[in-house]
Amino acid sequence: MLAEVFRAHGYAGASLALIGTRTGLGKGSLYHAFPGGKVEMAQAVLDEIGAWFEGRIYASLRDTPDPRAAIRQMLAETDGYFRSGRRVCLVGAFALCDERDLFGDRIAGYFAQWRDALTQALRRCGHDTKAFDLAEDTVLAIQGGLVLARALDDPEVFGRMLKRLEWTLLGETTARVHPSTS
Repeated sequence: MLAEVFRAHGYAGASLALIGTRTGLGKGSLYHAFPGGKVEMAQAVLDEIGAWFEGRIYASLRDTPDPRAAIRQMLAETDGYFRSGRRVCLVGAFALCDERDLFGDRIAGYFAQWRDALTQALRRCGHDTKAFDLAEDTVLAIQGGLVLARALDDPEVFGRMLKRLEWTLLGETTARVHPSTS
């Protein structure tokens, strides 16, 4: 619930009053749970997001014996996590806000871990010389896909982008990339 308040209102817009209303906790309870205030709340949310991505995406990319399966899983988990392009990337939103410096290491770590874990999987797939660039382009495409899907109010943009990534990363696709290809 706390993450959704930040996701919907941004860091600056997520006042303690709003957080209290949405979580059902009074100011005293919030400060008891988070003595560091809103900064500590945002850090806890970033920790939760980081743990989810580590458990569902990064570890699989690094450790799964079948890197192709791990990449397919990454794309599916990414689609699910971002609700097919309907959900804002909170880490990306924090990267763009004025308070970015409060969370700079965590933000950089999130994106670097994703890029680096995907680089490892791509190298195991045979993309030796361009694995890093492909991984970086993938994270860029996912973030851009989220922005474009929201800007156009068309979540299918995100799905099409993920299918194109599948083809780019693995040389295959399980569905058409664009509806006009029928």
